[in-house]
Amino acid sequence: MFQNKTFLALIPARSGSKGLKDKNIKELNEKPLMSYTIEACKNSGIFDKIMVSTDSNQYKMIAETWGADVPFLRPASLSCDEAKSADVILHTLNELKSQGETYDYFMLLQPTSPLRNELHIKESAELLLSRHGDSVVSICPIDSHRQLTVSFTRSGSITVPFPHKAQVRRQEEHTGYRINGAIYLTSTNFFLKQGNFYDGTVFPYYMDSIHSIDIDDSSQFRIAELLLRYGGAWAYETRDDKTSALKG
Repeated sequence: MFQNKTFLALIPARSGSKGLKDKNIKELNEKPLMSYTIEACKNSGIFDKIMVSTDSNQYKMIAETWGADVPFLRPASLSCDEAKSADVILHTLNELKSQGETYDYFMLLQPTSPLRNELHIKESAELLLSRHGDSVVSICPIDSHRQLTVSFTRSGSITVPFPHKAQVRRQEEHTGYRINGAIYLTSTNFFLKQGNFYDGTVFPYYMDSIHSIDIDDSSQFRIAELLLRYGGAWAYETRDDKTSALKG
C-alpha cells in the first residue's frame, strides 16, 4: 500500500518475440531482462503485488525466481503479435478479481525498459496522487532534425530539399516529446471504464533519453548492456525544471 492506496505492478512478458528472440528473458549483464523491472518494482516499495503476465512456463519460473507473482498463464490468443495491450490488461484484472484481488491503481511496466528504475516508479505514483489525475504516462524528448532529412536518387546520391539548405542551427530547432513506453499508471476503475490510459486527465512523467531506452533489437540491447555496466558517470544527474534527480 502506498499513501493508503493499493497498487499492482503488471509486467507483460510474452514469449516468441520476433525482433530479438526471447528478449524478455535474454541475459543482460548476466541477468534476465525482465529481472531489472521486477527489481525496480520491489525497490520502489509501493506495490502490493508485482505480477508478470506471460504465456510461458519457462518465463513463469524465471519471474518467480526473481520475486514476481505469476498466478496464471496468459492464453495464446493474447500472446500473438496482434494482441492488444488493453486486452492483456483487462484479462489480468478480471482474472485477479475472480481470485478476490482488486487494486486501486495499476502500473504497466514493460520489461524492455531496463534503465527505468525505482525512483521513476515512485515519482510517477507521487505525481498521480498529488495531481489527482486519471493517468500518468512517461515521456522523453525527441529531436525533430527535419532539416537533416534527405532523399536518394536512383544513382545512390542524395538530394537535399531547398528549405533544408538554409542550415537551420540544431539549437534553434523545436524539441518535442514522445511516449517512451516505460511507465503507464492509472486508476483501475478508470481503465475498466475507458479501456485505455488516455481518455481522461493524463499527466506526463518526464524522463531523459538514456533512461528511456526501449529494447527492440540487438543494437539497443547492446547499448543498454554498456550503459548498465559502465554508466557510473550518469548514475546521478541533475534534470531540468520538469524533472528531478535520477538514479541509474
